[in-house]
Amino acid sequence: MRPWTLRTRLVATIVALLAAAAVVIGAVSVVALRSILVERVDEDLRGSVQQVQHLVDGPPAGPGQFFTPGQPLETLLAVREDDRIQANLLAVADRPSVSGAGALAALADVPADGLPHTVALGDLGEYRITVAASSGQTDILVGLPLSGVQQTTSQLTLVVVLVALLGVLAAGAAASVSVRLALRPLDRVAATASHVAGLPLDRGDVSLAVRVPEQDTDERTEVGRVGAAFNRMLGHVSRSLQAREASERKVRTFVADASHELRTPLASIRGYSELTRRSGHELPPDIVHALGRIESESTRMTSLVEDLLLLARLDEGRELARDPVDLSALAADALSDAAAAGPDHEWLLSIPDSPVVVPGDAARLHQVLANLLANARVHTPAGTTVTCSVSLSGPSAVLSVADDGPGIDPAVRDTVFERFVRGDSSRSRSAGSTGLGLAIVQAVVAAHGGTVTVDSGPSGTVFRVTLPQG
Repeated sequence: MRPWTLRTRLVATIVALLAAAAVVIGAVSVVALRSILVERVDEDLRGSVQQVQHLVDGPPAGPGQFFTPGQPLETLLAVREDDRIQANLLAVADRPSVSGAGALAALADVPADGLPHTVALGDLGEYRITVAASSGQTDILVGLPLSGVQQTTSQLTLVVVLVALLGVLAAGAAASVSVRLALRPLDRVAATASHVAGLPLDRGDVSLAVRVPEQDTDERTEVGRVGAAFNRMLGHVSRSLQAREASERKVRTFVADASHELRTPLASIRGYSELTRRSGHELPPDIVHALGRIESESTRMTSLVEDLLLLARLDEGRELARDPVDLSALAADALSDAAAAGPDHEWLLSIPDSPVVVPGDAARLHQVLANLLANARVHTPAGTTVTCSVSLSGPSAVLSVADDGPGIDPAVRDTVFERFVRGDSSRSRSAGSTGLGLAIVQAVVAAHGGTVTVDSGPSGTVFRVTLPQG
C-alpha cells in the first residue's frame, strides 16, 4: 500500500474524530430521547392504572364493561386468571382482542410487582405493561403502546445520521482546505529542497544562494523551525562547498602548472638522450641500455604529463571545438591505429551505411576512441576479439567498444572512470598503464554533453559512449 501523505493523515484524523463525536452525540441523543419518551408513557400508564383500580373486586363479565373513559387509544386491558388470559385493545375496531400464543404467553409472564415492563406482543409491537390490580388469583393488566416512541426515535435517528453525514462531509472539505493552507509553508520548504537537489553540486564553482523564504522561517512555528534549520544547513553546505572548491582549484592549478613546467625538461631529457644515443660514438652496452630506458621513461612521463594537463584544462571548464565530426570515419581511423598497435588481437568494425555526424572536437573524440581501444588491447589477452561500432539511438549517436575478454574485476568496476584506477591482473598484462585513460574518456565525453557507461562480466566488457547529435 502507498504511504499516506501528512495532508491525508491530518484530514483523515479530523474526519474520523468528527465522525466518532457525531456517532457518540447521536447515540446519546437517541437513547436520552427514548428514555424521556418511555418515562412519559409510564406516566400515562400510571394514570390508566388509577382509572381501573375499581376492577380489583373481580373481572367484568364482558370486554366492554371494564373499559373506563379517558383512556388513550390502543390501551391494552387484560384479565389474567390462573392460566386463562383475556385481553382487549381500546377503540381498535378491526382488532378488539389480543390473540396469538406468543402474545398471550408474554402477557402471562408479566410479574405482578406493580412496575411497568416492556413486552413484545407480536404484530402489535412493544407495550409498556404493568399489573394494575391483583386479587387472589386474578390480575388486571394495563398496557400502553410504544409505537409512538419507536417512530419518534426512528425519525430522530434518521435525522441524526443525515446531519452527521453532511456535517462530516462538510468538515472533511473544510479540513482539506485548511490543512492545505496550513501546509503551504512546508510545500515551499520542500520546493526549495527539490531545487537544491537539482543543482550540480558535485563539480564546478558552486554558488548555493537558494534559501527558504523569510516568511517561512519564523521559529515560533513548527514549519518555521524546519525552514530556519534548513537555511542554516544550506549555509553550512555552501561554506563547505566553497572551501572544497577553493581547495580543488588550488590542486588543479598546481597540476596544470606542474604539468606545463614539466613538459620542457622532459622534452630536453628525451632529446639529449636520443642525441647521445645517435651521436655515432661507440658507447658501452650498459650505457646504450641506460639511454634507451631514459628515452622510454621520459616518453611515458611526457604522456602522463600531457594527460594530467588535459584533465586540468577540462576541469577548468575550457570550451572544446564544436565542428561537425563524422564518427564513422573517426572509428575507422582509430580502429586502424589500434590494429597496427595490437596485431595479436582480432579487430572488427561495425558502422552504418550513412555517416553519423555530431558536433564536437575531432581530436578529443579520436582520443576517446583511442583510449577505449587501447584499454581493450592492453587489458585483454592475445586472441581477444575487439569490436568498435557506431549506431544511432533516437537523437543521440552511440560509440561502443566491446571485447570478449575476461571482464573487469567487480571490485573496481564502479571506479574504472576515476583517476589512477587500474584493473586487476585478470585484465592487465602491461605495467605501463597510468590509470588516466578512462578518466580522460569520461571528462571529454562529459565536456561534449554525453555519457559513458560500462557493462562487464565474465564473458566480456562493453563501453558505450552516447553523444548528442544537436
